[in-house]
Amino acid sequence: MPLPILAADFIAPILLVVALIFGLIFFLVLLKFFKTWLRARLSQAPVSMGSLIGMWLRKVPFGMIVDSRITSVKAGLDFSTEMLEAHYLSGGDVAHVVLAMIAADKAGISLSFDRACAIDLATKDTGKTVLEAVRTSINPKVIDCPNPNSGSSKITAVAKDGIAVNARARVTVRTNLDRFVGGATEETIIARVGEGIVTSVGSASSYKHVLENPDNISKLVLEKGVDASTAFEILSIDIADVDVADNIGARLQAEQAEADKQVAQAKAEMRRAAAVAVEQEMSARTQEMRAKVVEAEADIPMAIAEAFRSGNLGIMDYVKYQNVKADTKMRDSIAGDSDENE
Repeated sequence: MPLPILAADFIAPILLVVALIFGLIFFLVLLKFFKTWLRARLSQAPVSMGSLIGMWLRKVPFGMIVDSRITSVKAGLDFSTEMLEAHYLSGGDVAHVVLAMIAADKAGISLSFDRACAIDLATKDTGKTVLEAVRTSINPKVIDCPNPNSGSSKITAVAKDGIAVNARARVTVRTNLDRFVGGATEETIIARVGEGIVTSVGSASSYKHVLENPDNISKLVLEKGVDASTAFEILSIDIADVDVADNIGARLQAEQAEADKQVAQAKAEMRRAAAVAVEQEMSARTQEMRAKVVEAEADIPMAIAEAFRSGNLGIMDYVKYQNVKADTKMRDSIAGDSDENE
């Protein structure tokens, strides 16, 4: 009997110490989460102590989650801690999503929590946020076309009369939340508006029509539906500046005339070269014919000698031949002098 009594005396203090340790741990836990739990309770956005402990164990900033829930509840939107925690664990920004939902609700814009979370995740690491998207949907923004950062201040287009026109537009857009995820960005809007301006000016019969009615450019561009499949909805396109740039038609005609002149000169040079070649060929043929004449004349004395030997030519005939030859030379000489005097 003494041994059991002694063991009981040792067990009781040990159990007391264990109870005190658990009690201290429980108190410290309550002390850690009590302030947050009490703040949520007093804000009419209660959060269970178990939820707070669970978020702590999952390494979720429970203070931020609770504050976001309080903000949403005070704005009339009841988002559970599970919804907010799930978005945080997905890599989203809970605070921006809650603020975006509140802004959309106050502005009467239809935006579900899942859509807001999707937009937030889609804009992650892009420099944009879901809150910015909602604010742009509420307060439209203005986009310059062309983008000043591109190094070009105006878009140049050519009318049918060949006169180039410089134009600059300002596009007022607001975010289309239904197409924000997967929709084209501002660069697409700028490119399409620039294309529309070039098309509108190019279809004008004269640059004067463009200067007189610049609003026709806006109407034509809007009719093309340039905001299709983009993350924005175009509210208006305003031509901020339009002026005459250059007479492209005249410059092109001058360049074409210069090219035609060079082609004509090349063809004339070809014809001249061909004529020179023909002339050289004719000179060669003339020399050839003269050589034949000289060759034939060289046979004359031989023929005369042969005629003398055969008796077909007498001395008197030869004298007459010499007289005729001398008379011919004299006449040729006189004719030459007459030509020189003339």
